[in-house]
Amino acid sequence: MLDSVLLALFLPCLGMSAVFIVYMCLLWYATTHHHPSLGQPVKPVSDKGLSSLELEKLPTITGKELILGTECAVCLDEIENDQPARLVPGCNHGFHVHCADTWLSKHPLCPVCRTKLDPQIFISQSPC
Repeated sequence: MLDSVLLALFLPCLGMSAVFIVYMCLLWYATTHHHPSLGQPVKPVSDKGLSSLELEKLPTITGKELILGTECAVCLDEIENDQPARLVPGCNHGFHVHCADTWLSKHPLCPVCRTKLDPQIFISQSPC
């Protein structure tokens, strides 16, 4: 009777100890063996942002002219009625000029809807 009670207590402890040791070995192996493919980003970084000349070609309006809301998605602050705002062509989302220029100089997409800016808007029209 006493032997069966000791076995009932000892075997689960032995099993949990074995699981813990295997877990620690796997954790040690994962931290000491570096795989070069794990350091690579899953989604490759595509285009770089817009140049300062391209940023100047984007429309600038005031906060009271915004249609789709007055919250700047970059800094999460309200765009006041008298503040200048940068409008992203195509989706018409508006941002503070400084916030939009900072974002768009690194990413050529709208921070809200991720619409890629069409390169055709930056081609200057030649006079006829």
